[in-house]
Amino acid sequence: MEDVFPSVAFTIWGIPIRDTVVSTWVMMVVIVSLAIFIGRRRPTALEMLVDFILDSVEDILGRSAIDYLPLLGTLAIFIAVANVIGVVPFVTAPTRDINTPLALALIVFFAVHYYGIRSRGWFNYLRSLASPIFMLPLEIVGQLSRTISLTLRLFGNIISTEMVIAVIFALVPLFVPLPLVGFSILTGLLQAYIFTVLAAVYIGAGVQAIDN
Repeated sequence: MEDVFPSVAFTIWGIPIRDTVVSTWVMMVVIVSLAIFIGRRRPTALEMLVDFILDSVEDILGRSAIDYLPLLGTLAIFIAVANVIGVVPFVTAPTRDINTPLALALIVFFAVHYYGIRSRGWFNYLRSLASPIFMLPLEIVGQLSRTISLTLRLFGNIISTEMVIAVIFALVPLFVPLPLVGFSILTGLLQAYIFTVLAAVYIGAGVQAIDN
């Protein structure tokens, strides 16, 4: 079971580099390379992907989501690839290291406040968090708890899937590899969708129009 968890691949100047970090570097190169290649050879495919993400986010927000597409689209693609890249031999899924889901959740946390302040202004946004004033502690707890929830939901689902697959594969290695790979890919894509949907919901709550 120890190979389910991230391990140190090598060190740089005494700093340990985990295998999940190496996978993230590889994954980013693959994503950028594919984006350039598909953009030149099949630009309509990229347009379809962008339109799908944009339509999905707009359905959730109930308004134009073009301003949030760079963030939410990047999250969706990054998390989807990070979740499923683990099916490639000798490559570790970055999202099974809790530091990756935590970093992604913190990005969403700060993005909510950034877009909220940009949309409503400092005063109106901060007033909405403390109106009435005794709700401010509860609002802070809510903001922190949903960040923790995003982290643990993504990490928990990915690591549990990895562990279940490892156990089953150890018991019956000759009969179930392909179904397990399909299950892992489906779970990874679903978790990417759920994370992006929740991020869109939180951002939508932060940028509510003042007259709503």
